[in-house]
Amino acid sequence: MNTDRRSVTVVGLGLMGSALAGALLDHGHPTTVWNRSAHKARPLVDRGARLAATPREAIEASRLIVACVLDYEALRAVLEPVAGSLSGRVLVNLTSGSPEQAHEFAAWAGSHGADYLDGAIMTTPPGVGSPEMMFLYSGPDLVFEAHRSTLAALGDPLHLGADPGLASLYDAALLGLMWSTMTGWLHGAAVVGAEKTPAAVFTPVAIRWLTAVAGFLSAYAPQVDAGRYPGDDATVDVQIAAIDHLLHAAQARRVDNALPELLKSLMERAKAAGHGSDSYASLIEVLREPADGR
Repeated sequence: MNTDRRSVTVVGLGLMGSALAGALLDHGHPTTVWNRSAHKARPLVDRGARLAATPREAIEASRLIVACVLDYEALRAVLEPVAGSLSGRVLVNLTSGSPEQAHEFAAWAGSHGADYLDGAIMTTPPGVGSPEMMFLYSGPDLVFEAHRSTLAALGDPLHLGADPGLASLYDAALLGLMWSTMTGWLHGAAVVGAEKTPAAVFTPVAIRWLTAVAGFLSAYAPQVDAGRYPGDDATVDVQIAAIDHLLHAAQARRVDNALPELLKSLMERAKAAGHGSDSYASLIEVLREPADGR
């Protein structure tokens, strides 16, 4: 059981901010909340949260400040007028943004005497508070370790390193993985659905397959890091032949083929670059060097 009962302030009470404050309350943390529209705080106040009347009052209520607002511009608008109150405090920013914005905000917070952790929430609001859900953090090791037990009330806290931009960078990369995976699943569901197979029947098979695919990721990661791609499982040439079967099956069933066509084009570029007999991991070479030179 978590015996940490340090007070926390939550700035921003949208769906996610409210979930964050609720999880802190559930774990017994004295929680102060502030939101531009104060009425959003009422359910939390009913559960024991303290409503601050102003951002300054909210910041001064706790040493640990958790912020989750629309964007970095909105966060700066809230904190800039009361920046002097941040001195000696820890700002944990869970607002979505870019690595570049994280670096800029870390420097800004430091210039006002505050320690800074940037974070990324890898779940939707209903998942907040579950130890199964990842929360990514980046920033000084000592700052993270000092507040790890408190942050664990929100979800499983994973520290990625001292560079404040890492959490946002991982967030972007993992969202790309999510969208690619989910769109691939939807494409597959559309293909088998054309033969009257329900998505609910297809999905358990798809999940089992994805578990096997995760093994390929573990095998390919050392190849990516080493820049050597032995084709001892399935070569790019084999994959090009295989994806044609998907393209033909989808076309015959009038399913949009934009995604597999994109994948085939990447495979063909890898082949043209001399990777036809290499593993699928060699596609990273063409991803690192876009065809348009950007």
